Amino acid sequence: MLNLTAESISEETLNAYSFVLTGIARLASACETLDDTVRARLREMAGARIEGAGDFLTAFDRYLQSPADCDVPLAEVACHFKLTPIELLAVRLAVAAEQDLLIGYVLSHLQQPLASSRPTIGITAQAYASDDFPQAVHQLAQGKAVRSGLLQLAGEDAPLPERQMRVPLPTILALQGMESSWPGASAIALDRFPVPLCESSKARGLALAERIRDVSSSGPALIIRSGDLLETRAAAAAVCSAASYRAVLVTAEHVAAIAPWLRLNGAIPVLSQWLAPGERKNILEIPGHRGPIIVLSGPEGEFESDERAVLDWRLETPFVNERKALWQLAIGDSELAARLASEHRHGSGRIASLAAKARDEAGKHAAISYAHIRSVSRRGDCAGLGALAELIPDEVDDDALILTAALRFDLEALVTRCRMREQFAKSLGPSIRARYRPSVRALFVGPSGTGKTLAVAWLATRLGIPLFRVDLSTITSKYIGETEKNLSQLMAQAEQSEVLLLFDEADALFGKRTDIHDANDRFANAQTNYLLQRMESYDGITVLTSNGRSRFDDAFARRFDAILSFPLPGPEERRALWASHLGNAHGVSSEQLNRLSAIAELSGGQIRNAVLRGAVAAAQDGKQIFYGHLLTGVAGEYRKLSRQLPSELKPAGALLSA
Repeated sequence: MLNLTAESISEETLNAYSFVLTGIARLASACETLDDTVRARLREMAGARIEGAGDFLTAFDRYLQSPADCDVPLAEVACHFKLTPIELLAVRLAVAAEQDLLIGYVLSHLQQPLASSRPTIGITAQAYASDDFPQAVHQLAQGKAVRSGLLQLAGEDAPLPERQMRVPLPTILALQGMESSWPGASAIALDRFPVPLCESSKARGLALAERIRDVSSSGPALIIRSGDLLETRAAAAAVCSAASYRAVLVTAEHVAAIAPWLRLNGAIPVLSQWLAPGERKNILEIPGHRGPIIVLSGPEGEFESDERAVLDWRLETPFVNERKALWQLAIGDSELAARLASEHRHGSGRIASLAAKARDEAGKHAAISYAHIRSVSRRGDCAGLGALAELIPDEVDDDALILTAALRFDLEALVTRCRMREQFAKSLGPSIRARYRPSVRALFVGPSGTGKTLAVAWLATRLGIPLFRVDLSTITSKYIGETEKNLSQLMAQAEQSEVLLLFDEADALFGKRTDIHDANDRFANAQTNYLLQRMESYDGITVLTSNGRSRFDDAFARRFDAILSFPLPGPEERRALWASHLGNAHGVSSEQLNRLSAIAELSGGQIRNAVLRGAVAAAQDGKQIFYGHLLTGVAGEYRKLSRQLPSELKPAGALLSA
């Protein structure tokens, strides 16, 4: 039995619930199962507030013009969502049932034989609108309180008057001015995403904040585009903060009933949605939410809305002077900041992430050096490409790359092109500047094992950027449009992170367009057309490798900045390859190396395999590598090619060992 002799609820709560309690007290007076003490207590709590006020709903409407302090949030929400008095009383009753044992106790008696301490539609309509019961039931079941999510109904199979009403717990807490979190939602605060934006982005963000703040009816939808999710979240937080809103990241599965909670918290919902190239999609509408919406997305696709103005903000890579300012802010070294800004095209999010990782690597009290930045960058930290591409962390120095003089010269020129790719347009004519993009596209062609992939790793090492090899099995999909969507996401993220993308055996993805004979040909050609367009607009560095140039579409081949041919090595290159792979700890004479180089026409990859197999044979003998061990490896490579080992490589036994 409840103790009703002491104050069971506070004076403020008594003020707020007096109208609710009055309707309940009327029903309780005729309830035989309730104790007389309970009925008297209800009359005492309810009667003093509105005695002699005339029509009940009219009195309540008049109260809302100047409500108690604890009812101000509810009155504001009622005004915003245009709730009727009966709906607002239902909300208050549902909140009261969650807050006070007495209300739940009384409701459980009033609604017998239903076993429920939450109010039903029927008891609410009977308590507050008995003269127009059917209309009240209709308003409670399908009114704006339910459509906005402020009220939720339980018991779909029950008759309408028996359906229970409840208010989501986060909304109840928000109505009381308490902190609450919505399931599937998280706050995006500037201190949680400390990614400083460059000056041009700040100016654009302030202008968009003005557009969002000055809303007369339905708020706009702001689309923030970038391949760096960290940067888009920081941009959303900055815009919301400038517009005096809170930013809340919400998953699409949890938007139902969130509108009142957003309104009470002064929050803007932030959704994340990545569209495929050419995809058009309506912006997700949140029931009852008329305020602004922010969508974080990639560079592709188009969002539409019948009710909202759509604002588009594409976060571009900062200019050199802006990057310098961001690096200076992140590491505090102006000289190093100038070097990093001039040599690398990083976005704001990538700069903040690299600086934080470098600070962890250097230690709290040590100064950040170029070596620290290069180390974390080469490791691919914070690039976010792990699901779509494989990091190749190999450090390949000049001595490891054995090439002809002409090919090495071309590779050095490619390094210069990559390093100065932002500067060329400034000193050249208007025809170059009109369509210039700071991108570099190169194609390495040649037979297998000629060092194409090794040369790409050398290029990434020289540039000090991470190398990611695109996993075609992950990128390609049998579903229409999914391959393009994966490529779009990969290249958008790579643009913001400055990585070198390697498409190994790229003719499988970038092959020639074919005549259309069936639907598969049509979609394959559409995929090639997209790749042509996206590679044209891509701002990063890409290298494609293939065994033959003729396998590429002619229109695509014309778009390469450099096409480098990797021929099979000649005798001199083979001699250098053998020496480079063997090192110094071996027992192979100079004459034997010359013999191998002149007679065994192997590629660099085959020489590598032969040396490794020879090392295994030497380990089994417990010796260092001798000529005979190498012959074992060479013979194995010839067997792979279904060829006989040249007889010139089978010398007398004296040459087989030391």
